[in-house]
Amino acid sequence: MAEKADIFIADASNRSAGLETVLGHYDLSIFSGATVALKANFNSDDPFPASSHIDTLRGIAEAVLDQRPEHLTLAERSGMGDTRTVLENRGVLALAKNLGFSVIVLDETDRAGWQEIQAPGLHWRRGFFLAKLFTRSDRVIQTCCLKTHRYGGHFTMSLKNSVGLIAKRVPDLNYDFMGELHGSPFQRSMIAEINRFYPTDLIIMDATDGFSTGGPDKGKLIHPNVIIAGSDRIAVDACGVALLRSYGTSHDVTEGTVFSQEQIARAAHLGVGVSSADQIRITPLDNPSEIIAKKIKGELDKGE
Repeated sequence: MAEKADIFIADASNRSAGLETVLGHYDLSIFSGATVALKANFNSDDPFPASSHIDTLRGIAEAVLDQRPEHLTLAERSGMGDTRTVLENRGVLALAKNLGFSVIVLDETDRAGWQEIQAPGLHWRRGFFLAKLFTRSDRVIQTCCLKTHRYGGHFTMSLKNSVGLIAKRVPDLNYDFMGELHGSPFQRSMIAEINRFYPTDLIIMDATDGFSTGGPDKGKLIHPNVIIAGSDRIAVDACGVALLRSYGTSHDVTEGTVFSQEQIARAAHLGVGVSSADQIRITPLDNPSEIIAKKIKGELDKGE
């Protein structure tokens, strides 16, 4: 793990321009000739910020496809609704056909498409099954939203976005992994543990809008008007939590320091990314994002 995790923030009053600005600070040639897996946020058939904005997905896909990867594949499992229907209604299937990337509906994946994860110290009673696409692809991209989570996750950003990469059920195994997750007092630690078993090369958080309470499908709207980008899931989520705190958010998200939040603390313990606020280097890319960057840094520094 690098000593510092770089986080770039761009004004997104114009979403496409903001996305272009942050992507301009990454060497996208790493996707050239590579197999690329993409996880967006389509947990439910609800508009942004409940789901990834189709223009954000389009911008990311076009930028990657310009690098001529071997192939680009988006995979998804919706927790609230039928995944294929969600992807159809949100415009993802049409976009994929138009641009020329693949889509995998994980609920329809057979046993061979899942990698069983068993490891000492997991809070998962029977381990879990992770989509092989994300353990075997050359490169992995995530795009997430800025939201609280009223069903026990407390917040849902890049770390929790990983829940959509694991199976609710797998063929020939009569077990509901999501039932276990949502009924467990260790839910937030279990979320963090998923992230130990696959890498990320680029994370784009579309924080043009967000939910400061409620979530993941509906909540109190806020309008930060920024895109946040990095490659370290903990750093991205820590900045997201700090941003929520600057707007006023739920008690669960404001309790303790940012790095004492259970998802973040467990992920840091497992070595998923940075382990403290001083390991995050925030770079605003324009004048409007400087204000947001200062707010984020102020919240990160509290109690550290």
